[in-house]
Amino acid sequence: MSQSLVDDTALGLARPVDTAPGPEPGSRGDVRRVLRFLARRPGLLLSVVVLVLVVLASFWPGLFTSQDPLKGVPAQNFRGPSAHHWFGTDELGRDVFSRVVHGAQLSLKATLIAVLVAFVVGGLLGVVAGFVGRWVDDVLMRFVDVLLSIPALFMSLALVTALGYGTVKVAVAVGIASVASFARVARAEVLRVRQAVFVEASRASGARWYSALGRHVLPNAAGPVIVLATLDFGSSILAVSALSFLGYGAPPPAPEWGTLISDGRNYLANAWWLTALPGLAIAATVLATNRIARALDGEWSRQP
Repeated sequence: MSQSLVDDTALGLARPVDTAPGPEPGSRGDVRRVLRFLARRPGLLLSVVVLVLVVLASFWPGLFTSQDPLKGVPAQNFRGPSAHHWFGTDELGRDVFSRVVHGAQLSLKATLIAVLVAFVVGGLLGVVAGFVGRWVDDVLMRFVDVLLSIPALFMSLALVTALGYGTVKVAVAVGIASVASFARVARAEVLRVRQAVFVEASRASGARWYSALGRHVLPNAAGPVIVLATLDFGSSILAVSALSFLGYGAPPPAPEWGTLISDGRNYLANAWWLTALPGLAIAATVLATNRIARALDGEWSRQP
């Protein structure tokens, strides 16, 4: 037997290869890694559950309540939280829980529009400034510096006053106020990746600038900008709710989260739940998004 193996080797014949199955890479291993990552962080798991519930309430509010958020029963006004009305009722006898659930659709819609505006406009400014450089970089960054010098809430108030009232206009105003931070982060990442060896090798091999930008620079610079978008999601919820609280959002009786708190502040003495429970929903959503963004920012990359 040993002589035959020696002869096969001498003739250049391939030896039999061990085909025993090893660890199976792919989706199953990725799922196990995600589950192990979440199991070690119960706070992160709770944040994911909260955010999933908010998203479900935004797109399918009927999963959580069957009551009409606009229809009230005056005989049942100012009822405290109970098994029939989880968040109590308001001054018109409307179920507050159903109004919070249906209000998630308006608030999340405005937040998504705001983050999208900031991501697209700010990311585009940062990419152009970082990749082109020279005087273009100077002009765009001075414009970004001007935006950074104005407090975001004041800029949002000025823009929504000029644009008019409404959920979409509030979202656009909040998004424009967040453009500067996205531009800064995108520019810094583009500058870092543009000087990498593989990008210089791509350009030296004859690749066009748009090929190097699309295939190498943008995919490698997008990570921190996406993490910033996750962080900005929470702050945009607060900004949209603040403008709705001030009366710039959807007109009544639309149940936006900020509007619910504004309507309930006149009844704090005898109906605390009208402001406390919608405010708790906002706080839980913001804290959940911030916890998930913190996990994406560094904890996931350090996961073994």
